[in-house]
Amino acid sequence: MTDSLEREVAMLVFRQLFDPQSSTYTYLLGDRASGAAVLVDPVFEQVRRDAALIGELGLTLIATLETHVHADHVTGAWLLKRRTGSRIMLSAASGAVGADRYLAQDDVVAFGGRRLLVRVSPGHTNGCLTFVLDDRSMAFTGDCLMIRGAGRTDFQEGDTATMYRSIHEQIFTLPDDCLLYPAHDYRGLTVTSVGEERRFNPRIGGEIGVGDFTGYMKNLRLAHPKLLDVAVPANLRCGRPENEEDAVLPAEPAWAPLRYSFAGVWEIDPHALEEHAAAAQILDVREPEEFTGPLGHINGAILIPLGELADRAGELSKDRPIVAVCRAGGRSAQATVILQQAGFTEVANLIGGMLRWRAEGHAVEGGSG
Repeated sequence: MTDSLEREVAMLVFRQLFDPQSSTYTYLLGDRASGAAVLVDPVFEQVRRDAALIGELGLTLIATLETHVHADHVTGAWLLKRRTGSRIMLSAASGAVGADRYLAQDDVVAFGGRRLLVRVSPGHTNGCLTFVLDDRSMAFTGDCLMIRGAGRTDFQEGDTATMYRSIHEQIFTLPDDCLLYPAHDYRGLTVTSVGEERRFNPRIGGEIGVGDFTGYMKNLRLAHPKLLDVAVPANLRCGRPENEEDAVLPAEPAWAPLRYSFAGVWEIDPHALEEHAAAAQILDVREPEEFTGPLGHINGAILIPLGELADRAGELSKDRPIVAVCRAGGRSAQATVILQQAGFTEVANLIGGMLRWRAEGHAVEGGSG
């Protein structure tokens, strides 16, 4: 690998994310040098997770890209635009309204110093796109070509002959070692390559002709997606609720300024906890000797060691928020999971634990120094 290519690869941030409800893959691509990033196929219910990851990686979301108008989940594009100011981009042939940019064959989507090249690949829907990374090392095929499969053609403008041409002309013309990432996989498979699919795909690989492909696809006998009647109309509005005032958005905690982490934990920093301590129950999950040890403890904290928490959670009130505390923030993060499993809905973890609390000069009881 040349020095310039190594630098180029090093500049790319790439993450594959998964929504278990719809078996949807969302892809984050970022330019490390500039911090600019795009999301391919975001899911409405996963917006909080995706935004947390983008923040933790120090990236700025500039656009969301749709490979097609999905029938099994509602896109997170509108909600992400509302939260981050990102632009919504999808096919000019999608029929969707509310996008900031409509994409066509050979368009380029730039994010910092990197680019995604647009290839039109209809067949599953009229508005299907494949996004190819600038160095042709990876491509995002949506529901056109999947891992040892292909997207359905039995509803929503599907056409087998069109899909056959799309795969052969827009995807199989990429280098054999180009990695392919689909929008879905229902078996837990994550990635394939052009060479693999050209050789091993049972629907369209090898010497399979358009007639064979059509016969295969017309006899899949699959049930229609459960969310078809909800997802398609919403996605034709780029995920915007029909009535924004009545939209049910993911609830945000209101009792204190919290941050949601990619690990799935609500977090509070020491300054915010000090300001809102009167509203919360402070739960210290260290061992008794730590509670009275050199770091001391926060005034009014309730001591329940982590190993006892599952059995003693009933000692806490569900009517007031709980902030879990430990030495550095690790055990207390697990405490929030245990509390949620026990039915507590307003729980947060003190970032950095007692080490950060003391380092920032907040008051403690006991301790030394």
